[in-house]
Amino acid sequence: MRRALAVLAGLIALAGVASAQTFVWPQKWTVAKPSEVKRGGTLRAAVISDYRTFNPFITAESGNVPSIISGGRGLVTRDPTTGDWIPYMAESFTVSPNKLEITFKIRRGMRWSDGRPITADDWIMTWRIHTDKAVGSNSYDSFFIDGKPITLRKIDDYTIRFTYPKPDATAFAVAAFVPWPAHVFGPVYQREGAEGIKKMWTLNEKPENIVSGGPWLIESYRPGERLVLKRNPAFGEWNKDEAGNPLPYLDRYEIKIVKDTNAQLAEFLAGNIDLMAPATVDHISQIRQAIQQGRLDATIKVNASPVASSQFMVFNWNKASDPFKQSLFRSDKFRRAMSHIVNRQAVIDIVYGGLGTPMYTSVYPVLTQWINPKVPKYEYNPQQAAKLLAELGFTKKDKEGYLVDGKGRRLEFNLATNAGNAQREQMAKLFVDEAKKVGVKVNFTAIDFNTLVGQLLSSGPDRPFDAIIIGLSGGDLDWPFGSNVVPCKGNLHMWNKSGQCIDPRETQLDALYSRGRTELDFKKRVEIGYRMQEIEAQLLPVIYIAGPNYHPAWNNRLGGEHPDAIISAIWGQRELELTFIKK
Repeated sequence: MRRALAVLAGLIALAGVASAQTFVWPQKWTVAKPSEVKRGGTLRAAVISDYRTFNPFITAESGNVPSIISGGRGLVTRDPTTGDWIPYMAESFTVSPNKLEITFKIRRGMRWSDGRPITADDWIMTWRIHTDKAVGSNSYDSFFIDGKPITLRKIDDYTIRFTYPKPDATAFAVAAFVPWPAHVFGPVYQREGAEGIKKMWTLNEKPENIVSGGPWLIESYRPGERLVLKRNPAFGEWNKDEAGNPLPYLDRYEIKIVKDTNAQLAEFLAGNIDLMAPATVDHISQIRQAIQQGRLDATIKVNASPVASSQFMVFNWNKASDPFKQSLFRSDKFRRAMSHIVNRQAVIDIVYGGLGTPMYTSVYPVLTQWINPKVPKYEYNPQQAAKLLAELGFTKKDKEGYLVDGKGRRLEFNLATNAGNAQREQMAKLFVDEAKKVGVKVNFTAIDFNTLVGQLLSSGPDRPFDAIIIGLSGGDLDWPFGSNVVPCKGNLHMWNKSGQCIDPRETQLDALYSRGRTELDFKKRVEIGYRMQEIEAQLLPVIYIAGPNYHPAWNNRLGGEHPDAIISAIWGQRELELTFIKK
């Protein structure tokens, strides 16, 4: 409770002085003073994949369009200089003595981009749609504790109350969800239900029909080419800098679709894009060399922090059409053998050029206070892998040198990752080579990211993949275990999407997740998190590999980056709302 109370105390103190309708972005979040900034200009960035949808209720991937145009903030947001939750779209809030209710006073004067006021109805409708299981929202699981719903009640147009079935260490993270316009989604939901919602805001939707309450509006989108955003004037009416200037400073934000990380580097070196987060030592060296030789006016922060995401391999436990593979993939002994085949040091050396961190737990390396230092590790050890596979009956090899069991069935499976992600492709190829040495045949394919995600999110008894290398980001400082990942019914319980726990250790993790989330004592919560990591190590639902350290780089035509003290994988290099073009 110590940490939770400290956070609440800070928030209540802030609530007492935050009476204005305007949210003033603190100058301490940027190195630039308001008097130094310039208005106008275009920020240029790149992503590796086409977007899947404009629909905020069916996105599951990071960096999606709804999160970009909304700015990803709700009633509260975190102060990057302290980590505390502070009011944002809320003007203030109060917490009930039993910690089961939070009442928010919504900031008046906020408008959607189409001019309609932002009110309690927008949060209520957004919550209703997210919590309709048939919609399939990635946020669904966060609104339940032990199967009991977190409920919202409209007190009046500018007052809303959250009621939690139990004390919730993630209460503010839940309340931070982004609202979407009730006047747009509500009529469709009432008329057509979940099916109607899922058909809305596809990539074919006219940009002028996409309503935003955040800093950006969609100007145009051409698949395979670029997404172009423009400033939302309604956002600047209540988002100001300390001098009273409306935000964002930028006029436009262009995001190119560059389906290869090497090609993205070339664009950055040529000065065609402004932001880069190089993952390999080669990319870092090229950027440094270009800067030193005067070919590029840019800044790079090498090893700013460990990574705040995960890279892992996951096996499909739901493969009814192939009982042999299903049985293998559900065997923890098999998965332990596969972990012994993963050469994490080679990944760090070859893929990340020595600037990476091995991973053995679901907790991101940057969250050091949460990582159990004694968690069992199944490090690179081909001999141990061979021994475990022999215990599973794979004692002989066929004429091509691959292991077979007593029935002559070869130890072989397919592995996929998203095409264009050079680092993941390298990881997969390293694994294929190591597996072959042990006698395991792995057929690697790089496929379109959206296809990959579709396979991973599929559910039921027979899903269309064997194994996938992918990553997760997000997470939470208060409780770093995902509400949609750990519970067996979670939308991202990706190894087993049958909708029920298959292994007793899944059931244990499910129960511990609930215990930890509802434990307000920080020290006790960490102890529960440590226990979860020990069970994760026994079960190995996914096999964590390694991640790059965070090395942000930017073209020096940009101003408004974070102070060095807060540049990290958690907070990033800047707030886009405070970014400007200085030359």
